[in-house]
Amino acid sequence: MNSTVTPTGVIETDAVIIGAGPVGLFQVFELGLLEIKAHVIDSLGAVGGQCVELYPDKPIYDIPAVPSCTGQELTDNLLKQIEPFEPTFHLGQEVVKVQRRDDGRFDVATTAGTEFITKTIFIAAGVGSFQARTLKVDGIDVFEGSQLHYKVKDPAQFEGKNLVICGGGDSALDWALNFVGKAESVVLLHRREDFRAAPASVAKMKALCDEYEMQLIIGQATGFESKDDKLTELKVTGQDGVTRRVPLDMLLVFYGLSPKLGPIAEWGLDIERRQLKVQDTEKFETNVPGIFAVGDINTYPGKKKLILSGFHEAALAAFGAAPYIFPDKKIHMQYTTTSPKLHKVLGVETPVFD
Repeated sequence: MNSTVTPTGVIETDAVIIGAGPVGLFQVFELGLLEIKAHVIDSLGAVGGQCVELYPDKPIYDIPAVPSCTGQELTDNLLKQIEPFEPTFHLGQEVVKVQRRDDGRFDVATTAGTEFITKTIFIAAGVGSFQARTLKVDGIDVFEGSQLHYKVKDPAQFEGKNLVICGGGDSALDWALNFVGKAESVVLLHRREDFRAAPASVAKMKALCDEYEMQLIIGQATGFESKDDKLTELKVTGQDGVTRRVPLDMLLVFYGLSPKLGPIAEWGLDIERRQLKVQDTEKFETNVPGIFAVGDINTYPGKKKLILSGFHEAALAAFGAAPYIFPDKKIHMQYTTTSPKLHKVLGVETPVFD
């Protein structure tokens, strides 16, 4: 493994991973097995990507051999798995420069001024840099972070409160159902009768409305009332054109994400519908040699946006990158179950079988 710092403070390394979501974290593991050290960069302030940022408590059911785990639990276990490889994380900063050097390596720089010279780059940036779609009501943004929220970080702060939840997708329905019985009241506001959420969630929501456990309003937020710098009421215009006032303590808005490739679009990579095209499914390398794309950011025939697919891509991308890092070394496939070399890399004892 190789990572040094030049006298000017530039980090020289074998691999830079852009994105610290589940696939980016597993990329650390697959590179580590090949004795390749990685630096990981993410624009968010914590690892875990969308899983932790948006759905930390939402269960995931399709991780092999793990019947159920939350996004936070998956992240925690991946962090434990990659501990032997001692990755270096650079969080809260976005990559703004990727440029090929004359020696074939890449110059990489971030918004925080961190600079790298790296042999390979792995883009595991999910949907790119993402932002929540905001509520378009003039002046209401002053309450963001206090009473207006686009994600739930601490569910406890909403308990015992009068909640209005905007949206018609899974996030809106999931949190509405979650807070019934915990909040003082729950009002779900959606602009139309049709929902994008799972049918079972919609059916449960309507049943709770019939039981007067929560309320559904079809309409759009068009204004608000405040008192003493506190948001007190949301003005909602219904399909009948009548505007009503809905009292509230907290307003949660789940209108989905607005994904943006951001600076990635300027790096000379082939892009198709805001995703990075890979040349083949043997290496998951982009059209720029030495730059690989794994996880939701990439596209190829038959692509499925699943975490487990990203794990598979990370494994093959690591082997595809090895010749750039060890040009004179033949890379052999080894198994973590039986390889003494991998056991040494992982810091575990080689088992002895009778």
